[in-house]
Amino acid sequence: MIQHRYHLQSIATAAVTLVCLLTPVLARAADEDAETARITASGDVLKELLDSPSGISHDLLNKAYCVIVLPSVKKGGFIVAAQYGRGIMTCRKGDGFDGEWSAPIMMQSSGGSLGLQIGGEATDFVVLVMNDQGARRVMNGKAKLGSDASVAAGPVGRTAEASTNGSLSAEMLSYSRSQGVFAGISLSGTSLGPDSGANEKIYGKSITGREIFEGSGHAPAAADKLLATLKETSPTRTK
Repeated sequence: MIQHRYHLQSIATAAVTLVCLLTPVLARAADEDAETARITASGDVLKELLDSPSGISHDLLNKAYCVIVLPSVKKGGFIVAAQYGRGIMTCRKGDGFDGEWSAPIMMQSSGGSLGLQIGGEATDFVVLVMNDQGARRVMNGKAKLGSDASVAAGPVGRTAEASTNGSLSAEMLSYSRSQGVFAGISLSGTSLGPDSGANEKIYGKSITGREIFEGSGHAPAAADKLLATLKETSPTRTK
């Protein structure tokens, strides 16, 4: 009887030890799955908005240096709060931002108009970065839109062009989509910058946004749709 009780205690101890060992591994796997889902969702959002006649202007995309997508991801019918204000940025490679689209830089955002928009509905945000200064500010660290980098509501429609002084001179053009409605919206006051923790999970090492842009990180398979859509729609930048 004593031996049997001791045997059961040993099994219980071993089970607890195994759970303790597996918990960090499972947590890391869940985090990686969440980041992969973020990249996949960004590709889905961008393709839908580029294919829609009332979506993103192809002319403006052709002039863009970078594209930022912040998707609101749903799982099992519930909005995953951790996905709010998180997304990706990809830029055209090269010193002149005129090459192929780069591997995705994982991004995070906070404050400003974004916080007001995402209260109860799943809202997607897309930002076109229209010059090298804006691209470098966001890539190198957290930039506050409206002060560190100028931003304006982007014109809507596949054939739309920047037509006002504000949108013509803005470093970034921003959009939102909620409940199927796509519109230009100024994200002034919102902070945007690389998500260092997420980048480390995706690329398996500590890596900066600039290093990813320069080719130090290999694009994950989850980015295939995103990059294929951009390559097909806008392979080169219009100068």
